[in-house]
Amino acid sequence: MSPQSDEKAEQQVGEFTIGDPIAAAPKSTVEVPEPDEQWQLPRGFAHVYYGGRSKGITRPVIMADGFNLGRSDLNWLYQGLNGADGGFPLITELRQRGRDVILLGFEERTASILDNAEAAIAVIMRTIAEQLGGAPLTVGGFSMGGMITRYALAKLEMQRMDHRTRLYFSYDSPHRGGVVPVGLQAFAHFIPVANDFARQMDSPAARQMLWRHYDPKTGEIGVAPERKAFLEQLERVGSWPRIPRILAVANGRGDGKGLDIKAGDTALSVKGIYPGTTFSAQAQGRDVIVAELKRRFPKAEKTITTSGFPETDGAPGGTLRSYGILADMLKKFGAQVDLKHEHVCFVPSVSAVAIRDIDQQKDLYVNIDELSPDESDADDFTCSSKNTGHTAITEELCTWLLDRLPD
Repeated sequence: MSPQSDEKAEQQVGEFTIGDPIAAAPKSTVEVPEPDEQWQLPRGFAHVYYGGRSKGITRPVIMADGFNLGRSDLNWLYQGLNGADGGFPLITELRQRGRDVILLGFEERTASILDNAEAAIAVIMRTIAEQLGGAPLTVGGFSMGGMITRYALAKLEMQRMDHRTRLYFSYDSPHRGGVVPVGLQAFAHFIPVANDFARQMDSPAARQMLWRHYDPKTGEIGVAPERKAFLEQLERVGSWPRIPRILAVANGRGDGKGLDIKAGDTALSVKGIYPGTTFSAQAQGRDVIVAELKRRFPKAEKTITTSGFPETDGAPGGTLRSYGILADMLKKFGAQVDLKHEHVCFVPSVSAVAIRDIDQQKDLYVNIDELSPDESDADDFTCSSKNTGHTAITEELCTWLLDRLPD
């Protein structure tokens, strides 16, 4: 490649995002029927699919989309929840059991959780207004969608508004924080032009959700002010809804066994464009190097270090193909890559079932199965028998959830 081509390639690498696989374009598609109703809502919209032979909404299950950049694509979400790419056909199962499925999407998925909660509140109240009969609602979401609906229900209770919800569920939601490797966050802003990945990583939602955030203006790594403010606001509305039963599902294991990733291992190294750039699996200790960033246009180098982190990349939890997605983009624009750890933990199991914080190694890798269930903020929860992709719609987890829906 010519120097001009290399420079253009380095600029274009950031045109990607990392987010919930269920809401991405599926590799193998499934049929998506026309919704029975479509609703425009403040900051969002919904597609309604009646259950069984119903001619209206009778036994509603509201399910919210999760984290990514841009507007929700509810056709993709429908497929992700209904058997695309070998997943479990959750929507079909719900409708065959007489449940009405209401998919909630957002105009901008990286907007503040507090702002997108307005869409969740609106869809709950619209459902109640349109519903035939008085069956209780089930309300929840996937990944950040579980956080949005958690806050929405708690806020409605604080306002003494009847949400008629008997069951709230979260599916691999980052109740105690999610993890994107700090080196990857820093790389988003090391790309010398504005790009989608940087916009996603520095968005209000990312700053609220991520356990630790890389600030592109200061280079500091820590708890973002937006996260602190969000947690304070969540506490003001009671932290959790109190009326419905609370269920939590984790895509990660519950026995404390993490991924096959050795702390400190090179996860990804690059030649060609960004030559000499390397990313290392998170290790414990002070001044731990997690990334060596190098570019040619304009020439620059940056070392990213952390102190006091647990081994987050290999923790038991729902995984994202974080390094794999970046490797694909680098190869697309001419780089040679050595990818050793394609998937890393995104939502630790202890975070998804709200049983421990993730600051300490002993808590991050605790054997949840041996803990008292009362330690969780949820009334009931389950973990996957193996570490699976974040929001992977598996038969094991979905049948557990289906069996606990209210009558």
